[in-house]
Amino acid sequence: MKGLIKIVVVTVLIGSVYSCNDKSKPNYQYFPNMYKSVGYETYGEYEVFPGEQEALIPPSGTLPRGYSLYEYPNTNEGYDMAKQDSKNPLDSTQIDLVRGKELYDIYCGICHGNKGKGQGKLVKNEKILGVPSYGTRDVTEGSIYHVIYYGINSMGSYSNQLNEEERWQVTAYVQKLKAEIN
Repeated sequence: MKGLIKIVVVTVLIGSVYSCNDKSKPNYQYFPNMYKSVGYETYGEYEVFPGEQEALIPPSGTLPRGYSLYEYPNTNEGYDMAKQDSKNPLDSTQIDLVRGKELYDIYCGICHGNKGKGQGKLVKNEKILGVPSYGTRDVTEGSIYHVIYYGINSMGSYSNQLNEEERWQVTAYVQKLKAEIN
């Protein structure tokens, strides 16, 4: 009987030790900071970040990745300067009118129409009024790009939806539409 009690006690002890051990997790963590990172306060003073913090502001004169500098301001004078001076930096081998048409149909065609005559679906349904035809406007590469970048009147900016290369593709396609209208 004493032997049976010893076997039961040993079995219970071994079972309890192994039941508390989780095989999916290591028993010992060598670098605990790699598993649970330290949270830093934004404006806190830490030895890790020397000098003044200023929320780790990027150096002056830098641009975020994927952005470029557009030197014309969002004013009437800036529009006029862009209209006169700004040219498409893409050469004829880089211009893809098929891609420009795709982007135009997505972003512009709903108001300006597929032919650029100002008769898009929103205009026909009288949701938006006064969208001009490209044939009646004196537009250049620079003015088209400026309007896409900043917007004008009731048209908003598309600089967040289109990157620089895509804006120039749409500009080239709008010029093609203007040439077809005239």
